[in-house]
Amino acid sequence: MLTGIYSLLSAAFFVLMDAVDVAFTEAAVGAGISTILMVTTLTMTGRFENRKLHHPKIALSVVIVTGVMLIIGTMDMPAFGSDTAPAQVHVGPYYIMQSGEDIDIPNIVTSVLASYRGFDTFGEVVVVFTAVIGVLALLEFSRKENEVAERPAPMFQHKILRIVSKILIPPIMLFALYVQFHGEYGPGGGFQAGVIFASSIILYAMLFGIEQTRKAVSMPVVKILAALGVLIYGSVGIVSMLNGGNYLNYSVLAENDITGQHVGIIIIELGVGITVATAMILIFLTFARRIGKTNSNSSTKEGTA
Repeated sequence: MLTGIYSLLSAAFFVLMDAVDVAFTEAAVGAGISTILMVTTLTMTGRFENRKLHHPKIALSVVIVTGVMLIIGTMDMPAFGSDTAPAQVHVGPYYIMQSGEDIDIPNIVTSVLASYRGFDTFGEVVVVFTAVIGVLALLEFSRKENEVAERPAPMFQHKILRIVSKILIPPIMLFALYVQFHGEYGPGGGFQAGVIFASSIILYAMLFGIEQTRKAVSMPVVKILAALGVLIYGSVGIVSMLNGGNYLNYSVLAENDITGQHVGIIIIELGVGITVATAMILIFLTFARRIGKTNSNSSTKEGTA
């Protein structure tokens, strides 16, 4: 509850600062997905820790080396908040002044994130996909075939919740599609749309059970879609290079530069939405499926103690 309140206050602050896109992201991710994943993780955490004798010297060495490299890298960066930083001197003003001429979409935030800084956004999508691989490697693939987790009974007895959810879930999905394809003209885009779409599936899972959700949502298909979104994004850059342009230069995707920019942004935003939505669904279902088994093991240890 506290994290949800904090996200609400943060979103309101961003709205007051005219950062509506950031407020939208904070409301969708902070108040929605992040809170649910945090509660799910805490539910999996028992009172007792599994003590295993191991010496992670290699992992510790990697962390130390990486930390030293990051610290060295920050020494060459401009001071935090410096008004002489490149982003403040010429980069930011160029985006603001030339966005309308170069890309010709009303939402400057979308033009910056999807076009000017397409490499950064592509990296963020890869990070989300990598997080999914990590979760599946730690929880899903390590799961024994005969290990069946205990799960709470489906909430069939709560008629009000079931009826309200059936009324709300379809509009939530439609709103996600609206946010997906309206990002050029207003707040939104693939990231926010993906999180909103995933929240509808998570709401269904919370009310009707994990196993029922896994029957309705094909997990192999979801896993393929998670990789497909990254592939769609990266393929746009490859097509741009085949057409004689730079990587992720959408201007060469059509005869008209502006049309090419619009086509490229729509396609890469679709890839972002697919990867983010499927990633959030996979992470939640993978965590939630192990809750019963974790709680069962914790109760056994408590009884033994």
